[in-house]
Amino acid sequence: MQSTPWVADALSQANGLVPIPLSQQRLAERGFNQSLMLALHLSASKTQAHLLLRMRHTVAQSALHRTERLHNLTGAFAVAPLLAHTVRAQHLLLIDDVMTSGATLNLAAQVLKQAGAARVSALVLARTPS
Repeated sequence: MQSTPWVADALSQANGLVPIPLSQQRLAERGFNQSLMLALHLSASKTQAHLLLRMRHTVAQSALHRTERLHNLTGAFAVAPLLAHTVRAQHLLLIDDVMTSGATLNLAAQVLKQAGAARVSALVLARTPS
């Protein structure tokens, strides 16, 4: 990921890297959060692993049609209440392993912006056909 031409600039401009969180159920199934692993490899010092919370388990986005994806994620993310003050005026970089429709990233960015982030960008490892 770091060898992509614009990634170094995105990493240096971001105040924090925010991995897309997994539900407790999915984390137990996998044993690790792949987005967190990517974020830590990109910049461990900027990774904010507990800033964005997954509030409930959702069906895997890949199993849903495009129109069902946004509905599936409604209420799925929140900013950690004790860390909300750290979001204000920050440029945050969302990290995810795979993007299909962008619904997860869009909703996560919306939650961070509502909490006061000045700018939210995203970096993904892979893009699948929507």
